Amino acid sequence: MRVVFAGTPQPAVATLRELIDSDDHQVVGVITRPDTVAGRGRTPVRSPIGELADSHAIEVIAPARMSDLAVAEALTRWNADIGVVVAYGGLIPVDVLTALPYGWVNLHFSLLPAWRGAAPVQAAIAAGDEFSGASVFALEAGLDTGPVFGTFTERIRGTDTAGDLLDRLAEAGALFTRNVVDGIAADELSPVPQSIDGVSYAPKITVADARVRWDLPSHLIDRTIRAHTPAPGAWTELGANRIKLGPVTISDGADLLHCTVDPKDLAPGHISAGRKAVFVGTSSGAVQLGWVQPPGKKPLPAADWARGARLTGTESFT
Repeated sequence: MRVVFAGTPQPAVATLRELIDSDDHQVVGVITRPDTVAGRGRTPVRSPIGELADSHAIEVIAPARMSDLAVAEALTRWNADIGVVVAYGGLIPVDVLTALPYGWVNLHFSLLPAWRGAAPVQAAIAAGDEFSGASVFALEAGLDTGPVFGTFTERIRGTDTAGDLLDRLAEAGALFTRNVVDGIAADELSPVPQSIDGVSYAPKITVADARVRWDLPSHLIDRTIRAHTPAPGAWTELGANRIKLGPVTISDGADLLHCTVDPKDLAPGHISAGRKAVFVGTSSGAVQLGWVQPPGKKPLPAADWARGARLTGTESFT
């Protein structure tokens, strides 16, 4: 099969690499999001997918929108059979969806119809789901509503961040997607309509979503932080400063020595720092901080951060 690939961030790289390495398919073109800029010099930065395609001398286009004329011209030039999408980051209009003989398939990191939308991995962790997974489905005009060629499941571990889980799903999804393309090429697969039951949505994450609410129970705070690690990063405020937080441990009371306040008695948001550990109160006990990142600095182990911050024992996160 002659394949067009559309994707942008690092989680899409494994699937593109799998298709490039396949003996049965040829990646004839890649569509990615426009370059970003970074640093004081505003240097253009190629997407991870663009970089991989460049390294294999595959033509890349980076339109502002999929409706741009350049996309239609490229699809005609590439004469592809099928399109494969992984985390492209933009809508694909109907005229593009219907431009290829076998249409477009999408690797989506959820067990559809659960968590349709932009942030399925984050949503699954935040909701406390026991399992996640991925689906390969036929793209249509609706939001992740197309019929499904296949799914696989992955257990969500108690310490998984969104980054951890997404890495595993991306690696497993790469070969899974190639196998689906193999099955379509051999006329051995037919997609099955999604169930009308169990539909849920995972909208794009905002920075506001990643703010830690200390008035919630400790298990929800744990999920919130893991769901937003590494991006956009869970955060809280200490005075006028925005502080980023890494994953926490729900306190079992094992390390209570040398703290300014007994962690069992902490009010929500109140900080108790010891020589080796830092605790913060929630509505259901304390959590022990992992790493802390002050503004403009690198992440630090929580106890090191607390020593540098010279906490007095009266401080609270808000």
